[in-house]
Amino acid sequence: MSQRITRSERAFSSRDPRATNVWGGSQGITSRHLNKVLRRVPVYLTLCLFVVLFAFPFYYLFVLATWPRQLMFTSPPRLWFGPGLAHNIHALFEAIPFHVNFFNSVGISVSAVVTQLFFCTMGGFAFAKYSFKGQNVLFSLILALIAVPPFLNIIPFFQMMSAFGWINTWYPLIVPMMANPFGIFLMTQFLKTSIPPDLMDAGRIDGMSEFGILLRVVFPLAKPAMSVLGIVTFVGTWNNFMGALVFLPNLERTTIPVALARLFHQAHTDYGAVMAGTAVSLLPIMLVFVFFSRRIISDLQAGALRG
Repeated sequence: MSQRITRSERAFSSRDPRATNVWGGSQGITSRHLNKVLRRVPVYLTLCLFVVLFAFPFYYLFVLATWPRQLMFTSPPRLWFGPGLAHNIHALFEAIPFHVNFFNSVGISVSAVVTQLFFCTMGGFAFAKYSFKGQNVLFSLILALIAVPPFLNIIPFFQMMSAFGWINTWYPLIVPMMANPFGIFLMTQFLKTSIPPDLMDAGRIDGMSEFGILLRVVFPLAKPAMSVLGIVTFVGTWNNFMGALVFLPNLERTTIPVALARLFHQAHTDYGAVMAGTAVSLLPIMLVFVFFSRRIISDLQAGALRG
């Protein structure tokens, strides 16, 4: 036993080449890992800088929403939350019917999301999986409509809605966009590769109708694209200022963006109430992003792997 210990001690004391290689190899690995981390530090610092630049306006908005109008624009600027949130909310509800405007925005946005998801998926399924006369012409027309700015036809569109008697109703902001050209294009491109023809044939053998295939086969497999379309539709409808300004002139019928704009252009503008209303109007969009961002990413990854 003593001889074995002596030999091992002699090996390390005499700097056995094998021992030196082991230690040198571990030091090489550590140095390479350290160099890799150091190379990534500028990238992480740049990303952190962009996060601060993009997040600071939202943070400052919520800070200003908690300060009264008299203390809002003092120098140096307020960078922490103040005691005036309750006062600003009270002033907001006294100036405009904010709860009614909030309900209008939620109702119009949710209705637009539900109807667009249904009809755009139906249209995309027809273009992706069926062949009919004039298919290419219709799809080219849809692509052309995507490039047309919506405000170009605002005058004839207003005359049409007025003839229907839809002014001061939700219909002009929901019904014309049920078959959104962008939504049809998005669902068409997704369904071309995500729905195997054999799966549709299996549904027909089981006795499903074409509408049954749409409901039981297409809708479950189209969740990745539908989630993206739903978020885009909700955000776009929630922030739709021009449509609500033109078709919902009544203050109690209009949505949050128009109501806040009218509050801002009053003779004695209460900026605390404006900031509080703007902060509250951002909460639904932020909540949608927080709760559905991971779902969207996972659905897109699943769809890409399945495709």
